Amino acid sequence: MKLEYDKEVDAAYIYLEYPLKEREAKKTIQLNDNIILDFDENNKLLGVEILDASKILKKEVLLEAQAV
Repeated sequence: MKLEYDKEVDAAYIYLEYPLKEREAKKTIQLNDNIILDFDENNKLLGVEILDASKILKKEVLLEAQAV
């Protein structure tokens, strides 16, 4: 697992599979305004995108994330 955070757009991505190959995500589901899930062709969860991450995740988690 790997966590990346882009402070400029306030978005985080949690990779459950890393690295993701280009076009590996075959299905995307938006749970709500802030949470987006990426799945492969077998419906295996590959990663989670979190928008407005600073409002959802603890500051300590964001500080430990790899900056993008």
